[in-house]
Amino acid sequence: MTILAVDSLKTHFFTRAGVVRAVDGVSFSLGQGEVMGLVGESGSGKSVTGFSILGLVDPPGRVVEGSMLFHGEDLVTMPTREIRALRGSRIAMIFQDPMMTLNPVLRIDTQMIEAILAHEKVSRKEALKRACDGLAQVGIPSPEQRLRNYPHQLSGGMRQRVAIAIAFLNNPDLVIADEPTTALDVTIQAQIVHVAQNLCRERGTALIWITHDLAVVAGLADHIAVMYAGRVVEAGQTDDVIDRPRHPYTVGLLGSVPSANRRGQRLTQIPGMTPNMLSLPEGCAFRDRCTHNDERCKESPEITTDSGGHAIRCFHPQYEKAPA
Repeated sequence: MTILAVDSLKTHFFTRAGVVRAVDGVSFSLGQGEVMGLVGESGSGKSVTGFSILGLVDPPGRVVEGSMLFHGEDLVTMPTREIRALRGSRIAMIFQDPMMTLNPVLRIDTQMIEAILAHEKVSRKEALKRACDGLAQVGIPSPEQRLRNYPHQLSGGMRQRVAIAIAFLNNPDLVIADEPTTALDVTIQAQIVHVAQNLCRERGTALIWITHDLAVVAGLADHIAVMYAGRVVEAGQTDDVIDRPRHPYTVGLLGSVPSANRRGQRLTQIPGMTPNMLSLPEGCAFRDRCTHNDERCKESPEITTDSGGHAIRCFHPQYEKAPA
């Protein structure tokens, strides 16, 4: 069953300096219990895609084109009141900084209880029990005691676990995680990924995991979409994209990950910088940084999909197997 179907989504920011096409024709779909990794450098448009789904894009930005069907209902044309009702109940978000979720002056129990009562008519006693169970499910020891703590009394990893527990409190159909492990050390990252993966598997929740790190989503996602300059440049099953990357940008991203390279082998560095979104190069946005650039790249490539569902937006797809 399809939970979310995004088609030709365009989210632009209308500034005095010009129009920033932060998301420029993004399409993907997500089924029940599926995990999708949305990968790209800073400024690629992946976070704006997540905010667009939740209706959290503030002026001067707005969705200018496309559709986002959530259980068949278009989030683009849905009234603001109905989208607010969906947020935190059927669609939830885990932010990069847990303090964007947590109020520093309220105890954890107060915040979790209010998150439940905002969407359901249950007693405070029942809400407190669900909050306690939620903390236990994300691996927080002594949950009864932690409920009485303030956010500043918890470590960064513990605060992120609380944010994940809040996101899953109302059994949402879809959770969007915006780089939730970036500020955490590698050990805690692995634990957080494991917690999110288990919750999705147990509850059938669809998950969009936004990250710049392909290594994080390699063992988490069912399929991956790689974004560059507001567009999806490659998408497919995780194993297919990781083992047989075809877009030069994806090849470069994988080459820059230590775990994807042989011991002692030099890491790949993608030349240049992410382009200015106010003045993107003509044609393929990646062409100024691409070693395969030629005259044909001055045209904008369309995205094509092979029989195996591997999609790519490039005139010069690569077919070499990624390094073991």
